[in-house]
Amino acid sequence: MKAALTKAHMWKAAVDCDHKYDGEFFYAVKTTGIFCRPSCKSKTPNYENICFFPNAEEARKEGFRPCKRCRPDLLENTYDPHLEIIEDTKKYLQENYASNITIAQLAMHVGVSQYYLSRTFKEKTGYTPQMYLSTLRIQKAQELLVTTKENSTEICFQVGYQNFSSFYKQFKKICGCSPRCFRTEKGRKGN
Repeated sequence: MKAALTKAHMWKAAVDCDHKYDGEFFYAVKTTGIFCRPSCKSKTPNYENICFFPNAEEARKEGFRPCKRCRPDLLENTYDPHLEIIEDTKKYLQENYASNITIAQLAMHVGVSQYYLSRTFKEKTGYTPQMYLSTLRIQKAQELLVTTKENSTEICFQVGYQNFSSFYKQFKKICGCSPRCFRTEKGRKGN
């Protein structure tokens, strides 16, 4: 802890969620038994319930657990919890694109609220989770159209669509043509 950091400075940094102080100190909340980075977006605790530590190890020695949101136990001075949420979401969707996935199931798997997942995913990627899933499904459909003899209806269900009209509409929106035209065009280019 730098000598210039008074308890008042650290309190202000924690209230402001100021990432510039990450690695300079950690704060712990006595009522929850959890310690955080200054940049943590968790609810601001009551002033009388906090204490400050120069490093994560000191907080652990006093019996505090690391926050699951800001991950003060990681060695990096800065940690973006959103990146882990985004990577977990993408991985789950890539592995389960053919399943009927709801935003509620996805949020439960990732461990955040539906609203938080949707907002964070769109903020970081430019897409909603549903848009990302649709893109994955259409990419897989394109691959199957080029590499198999299966018809569009079979491929539609294989990549996770519940009905052909939704598949057709989404395929045309993303690719600019129908599945049949896509197969024909790619077949011509492949020869």
